[in-house]
Amino acid sequence: MNNMSFKPLLTVALILASCSDPASSPPLTQAPTLEAAETVFTNGQVYTVDAASSWAEAVAVRNGEIVYVGDDRGAQAYVGANSITVDLGGRMMMPAFQDSHIHPISSGVEAAQCDLNGLDDLDAYRRTILDYASANPELDWITGGGWSMSVFGPGGAPSKAFIDDLVPDRPVYLVSQDGHTGWANSRALELAGIDRNTADPVDGVIDRDPLTGDVLGSLQEGAMSLVSRLVPPVSVEDRIRGLEYSRDLLHGYGITSFTDASVRRDDLLAYRDLIERDELNMRVVASLRWDRNQGLEQVDTLQALRAEFEDGGLLRAGTVKIMQDGVMENYTAAMLEPYFIPSGSRGISMIEPALLNQIVSELDRVGFQVHFHAIGDRAIRESLDSIAAARANNGASGLRHHISHLQIIHPDDFSRFAELEVIANFQPVWAYNDAYVTELTVPFIGEDRAQWMYPMKSIEDAGGMIAFGSDWSVTTANPFPQIETAVTRLPPGGDTVPVMQPEERLSLESALVAFTRNAAYLNGQEDRTGSIEVGKLADLIVLDRNLFEIDPAEISETSVLLTLFAGTPVHGSLDALKE
Repeated sequence: MNNMSFKPLLTVALILASCSDPASSPPLTQAPTLEAAETVFTNGQVYTVDAASSWAEAVAVRNGEIVYVGDDRGAQAYVGANSITVDLGGRMMMPAFQDSHIHPISSGVEAAQCDLNGLDDLDAYRRTILDYASANPELDWITGGGWSMSVFGPGGAPSKAFIDDLVPDRPVYLVSQDGHTGWANSRALELAGIDRNTADPVDGVIDRDPLTGDVLGSLQEGAMSLVSRLVPPVSVEDRIRGLEYSRDLLHGYGITSFTDASVRRDDLLAYRDLIERDELNMRVVASLRWDRNQGLEQVDTLQALRAEFEDGGLLRAGTVKIMQDGVMENYTAAMLEPYFIPSGSRGISMIEPALLNQIVSELDRVGFQVHFHAIGDRAIRESLDSIAAARANNGASGLRHHISHLQIIHPDDFSRFAELEVIANFQPVWAYNDAYVTELTVPFIGEDRAQWMYPMKSIEDAGGMIAFGSDWSVTTANPFPQIETAVTRLPPGGDTVPVMQPEERLSLESALVAFTRNAAYLNGQEDRTGSIEVGKLADLIVLDRNLFEIDPAEISETSVLLTLFAGTPVHGSLDALKE
């Protein structure tokens, strides 16, 4: 559908409404009572993201809920002596965004550590590490992360010697931007007892010099724990500060709900602290992390955490996160066919498929939504198979299981998302030809398999539901660059690379639904959020431009002027909009 088609339709509808009998032209939706609203927004371009993709002019809010959606004339019935009326000046209003896969606490904590996010060369890494170490002489360990594997070439294996030159006297441990590789200096490796004779764990790899066998300094997947277990733990207080930082950042991007992709008990305590102080202002689904070093006995512990922290309000702890593979760039994503590397590896299935079937069936039986990490086509198939096993054992549960990342999906599995009612949870800003794809992935899987990369439109066409998440801090939490790339399959703000599978481009409408209505469904909130309809919570945003009236390459430049959480501004202000 042409992106410009909605505005004229709205204009015609409003002209017809103004020329007809008011009794014969009711607003789009209207509350049964005309009690005055607290806030009435008028003269807007309101994209409701309801099932009909309706547009409206006005929205009225009372007690945190939407009580009217329709035209300006109908909104006047909700204006009372104490109502605040806000003229949107033709600006676009839409439902607030929901992020289906994000790491707000760890990302907030990392921002206060040695933060390499956004840096893209060794000189920048050198300056940042040295400056941070010099500014924090009291720290026993230098920790942080955000470095890019593409800076280090195929395999993404940085050397300990680089850090040794900067910080030789203290252990240093820095996690990669995607969270799947650790980078340690010699002191950290020594404390962990890692040398050329240390065996690789079953779920990871200690990178070694191919000629000498010496340990390089990079640790892939499960090997990270050999060092990370020694790192001083992050306190609950630090987690709270990290969460506060992330909350404010996300509000600025128009996000009011999210799924935290991996939490432990201390993270839940941080959420509880902000809830008790009435300062969270977010609706949170917490994905309890499945420990693959334990077995089914941990289900009891997970149930206890759910019972302790499920508050029936802002925090829901009924999801379990399972890591089923690694990532393409270090050849740990589980593939049906081998990588084009000397070892002939097909990656790592973190949980043996027969055991995964048992785990998912048991989690499904006791009412947990399952949230998978699966990058490679084998890991995705194993995840789908485990959900099929759960359905066979328990029947259709309606628990909204979902698989995140989905980099390479075999075409034979496209239709299974709809058949099994599994939500495809994509991180859309990954779907373009950056260095991770062109230098670290395609040469090692081949052009044929690369055609199956992030097949969003194919899943949609096969009847599957698509939801979007950012995976921040792996990539930006800002939804607008992600929406742009979903629509263009190009880097945000530019077209300097070939389009990645142009047939997989989504419409703007589908991309917005994936970040609103479908994400609300994934988060179990579709009856209260995700669209602008009477009776739903007033989680709303106002943009500085109408996304349907601009070139798609400009979507990433969009700013959020106002974010409302249950009708209360948490970013921007009503007064600023009225100026």
